[in-house]
Amino acid sequence: MHTAVAETVQPCPDCGAEVRGDSRFPLWCAACDWNVDPERPEEKRGRIARARHAQAQRHGERLLAELSAGGALRARRDSSAVLAVALALVVHALTLSLTAGGVWLLVQGWGGWGMVPGAFLLALGWSLRPRFARLPENKPVLRRADAPELFALTDEVARVAGTRGVDAIAVDGEINASVRSYGVRGRRLLTLGLPLWEVLTPQQRIALLGHEMGHYVNGDTRHGLVVGTAYRSLTTWHYYFAPVGHDALDDSDFFTLILNTIYVVPRLLVRGVLTVLDGLTLRASQRAEYLADRTAARVGSTQAALELMEHLLISDSAAVVLQRESNLTALKGPRGRRDAATPADELWQRLAAEMSSVPERERARLRRAGTLRGHSVDATHPPTHLRHACLLTGEPAPAAVATDTEREHRIAGELAAARTTVARRILQDGY
Repeated sequence: MHTAVAETVQPCPDCGAEVRGDSRFPLWCAACDWNVDPERPEEKRGRIARARHAQAQRHGERLLAELSAGGALRARRDSSAVLAVALALVVHALTLSLTAGGVWLLVQGWGGWGMVPGAFLLALGWSLRPRFARLPENKPVLRRADAPELFALTDEVARVAGTRGVDAIAVDGEINASVRSYGVRGRRLLTLGLPLWEVLTPQQRIALLGHEMGHYVNGDTRHGLVVGTAYRSLTTWHYYFAPVGHDALDDSDFFTLILNTIYVVPRLLVRGVLTVLDGLTLRASQRAEYLADRTAARVGSTQAALELMEHLLISDSAAVVLQRESNLTALKGPRGRRDAATPADELWQRLAAEMSSVPERERARLRRAGTLRGHSVDATHPPTHLRHACLLTGEPAPAAVATDTEREHRIAGELAAARTTVARRILQDGY
């Protein structure tokens, strides 16, 4: 399915050792780390970003050290989590105060100018209210009647993880998977990124489901109802106090300067609260990721969980393949985009073939670069090499949930329409 590639051989410029590699990927020297990370990302700008990255690294290392020393890695509500909830309640209390003040001014000033500030405070309180997530409208969403076999597998994984299953499954084009709650009743949504799902083996998919179900039982304060909605309220505040551009107002630049000056203090205050809340929940979020990895290993086996992590490590290669396929479709012009449905299913076959052809030497380079760089999905995740080391701590776990070929075929049939829809969007709209 993939084109033949040539092997490149040359001496290492630094140590002289022979360097061999696939011409599709960077050459590097395992002996001295020459060119191991040629596309190292730019240094994070700003003291806050650098401090956050360093704090995430420290938390990840400490949690792994605790586990390696025989400590129990379990979800718990510590003092930081309690403080985070308290701070979130203060944020919600402020929103409630604005709403109550708006109602009072509206009643007291009824029929007069006092209604104006009352209406303003009511509108502000409404915009800052705790918001409950909704089902996505721009993605295929499956219910139990649409995919009974996939839901049955998810339920089986959830039982082993110690929780209940999900109420809906969304499918999109991300190289990722996630879970969240939606609606006032806290229903559960699992989102599967097909570019990840399609390149995994059946057992790796079970490990993926185990990881996501693990997030419902790991005590992640950041994504709880109280703290999560406070985050969204604070983010809205920060947006309101963003600097106004010179062309956003009809008045002079002087008026814009005055307005931005007034915004400085409240913007810094909101950013400070966000930073504090982030710091209070960071350790719990990283512990939650370690726990989710452990759940993935317990459900799908340690080996499958490790292989899943490697697929996430080479996700950039998957993105390159999808971009290339989209560009090839665009080169065919409007007709190529109209006919994108025809090769849509073939997209997943080509992607899986390309990912399986990534050589071990390139995977080793990415692991080494991740160790040097401190690679992680984001700052809420421990660095990938630490997560890998955590899974290797203790005895390897066998699979508690398995599947068979017939079940996989039934699940593939349930996802067939979504596979075509997502592939068509990638080919037509770009990636």
